[in-house]
Amino acid sequence: MKILFVYTLARAAIFAAVFGLLWVILYRQVEWNSVSVLYTALIAMVISAVIAMLALRSLRDKLALEIAERSARTKHAFEARRAAEDSQPD
Repeated sequence: MKILFVYTLARAAIFAAVFGLLWVILYRQVEWNSVSVLYTALIAMVISAVIAMLALRSLRDKLALEIAERSARTKHAFEARRAAEDSQPD
């Protein structure tokens, strides 16, 4: 699940960069309190989600493929255990 860590780290880095950029841009125009920080974080979340959708497509595809393969292996192992259990005499 290394790819999950890389993808999550990339998403967090994009969010931090967008939040920092918004903070720098709005530093003098906004009186900073908890509400303005929350709004800035929400705006940064939306912008970073759009950027991540476009910029991290290859990582997301690799992650989806890894999750699908892991799911298939788990399902196959479950079916094999079920078949072994069903073939045992009572």
